Amino acid sequence: MEIDFLLIGQGLAGTALAYRLKQAGKKIKIIDQPGANNSSRVAAGLFNPVTGRKMVKTWKADSLFPVIKPFYKELEKLTDRKFLTEKAIYRPFLTIEEQNEWMGNSADPGFEAYLEQIFSDSQSEHLKDPYGGVMLRNSGWLHINNLLDAMASYFKEELLLERFDEDSLKRENEFWNYKEIKTKSVVYCNGLGAMNSRFFNYLPFAPVKGEIVEVKQDFTPAYVVNRGVFRVHLGEGVHRVGSTYTKHDLDVGATEAAKKEILDKLTELVKLPVQETVSHRTGIRPATRDRKPFLGKHPAELGVYLFNGFGAKGVSLIPYFSEQMAEYLLNDKAIDSEVDIARYFNYI
Repeated sequence: MEIDFLLIGQGLAGTALAYRLKQAGKKIKIIDQPGANNSSRVAAGLFNPVTGRKMVKTWKADSLFPVIKPFYKELEKLTDRKFLTEKAIYRPFLTIEEQNEWMGNSADPGFEAYLEQIFSDSQSEHLKDPYGGVMLRNSGWLHINNLLDAMASYFKEELLLERFDEDSLKRENEFWNYKEIKTKSVVYCNGLGAMNSRFFNYLPFAPVKGEIVEVKQDFTPAYVVNRGVFRVHLGEGVHRVGSTYTKHDLDVGATEAAKKEILDKLTELVKLPVQETVSHRTGIRPATRDRKPFLGKHPAELGVYLFNGFGAKGVSLIPYFSEQMAEYLLNDKAIDSEVDIARYFNYI
């Protein structure tokens, strides 16, 4: 069976790139291992133009955010499924100085696409936001599991549900053979799995464990609240809250310490008590040392590529960079030097 591209992994990265290659008329196969630690399926799914403790505009926001909603809406139309929720994000101010700083930002044309409104007083009796906050637009969240399931059905026979055995990937002249598959190009989109690949284990992956909880709580505003933790209303009084961020405890199990950390931070944000904890999940994100994704071609092996390392911001990054990666694979168009794995070739 001769194909154009063999993709390893059908998380969000592999799904997006496979879609773009298939739309370009290429023959593809995707190998995905069911039940593996899949950070895409545990991720919160937020896309947020203003991030971090200092509330700064996210890296490359002006390139990323015009692509996000059109891309996911295209996949919704393709699959006749709903997984994109456009929702304002409210970020409370912690100090009067922060409020004043954002009053200044409201006059900055660079923030115009992302600012809905600046508030100088509390927006709810149930919130701890005495200094008001900033309401963001061009934001929301993605139900990633719905997307992945819908796209798995779309790929149908192009998707092989099995464990990828790299030892079975063998070079023969200009082709790679994998069992009965013959291809010139193999793309690793398998998150942490690429850390153990003989091709990419030299790269400085920096995996990060994140935990989220889902709780029942009466307060259901028309926006996502995000400061210290995010709080996303899923319906029927259930809210997804998270997440933790640790580089040290990479055990895949959920921890009581992380749960307590999340619920304590929620208490600092929302005054109402939690009525019930519905679920508690954890995942290991395939982050990188410089917090920039890994795109590009192996420096020595012909036809071996990487599309990986999107960390906690995959929902925001992947629509834009999957287009860039597809253009590189199809038309040899240059990859942004900030994300090209060539930046680490001296590590080999």
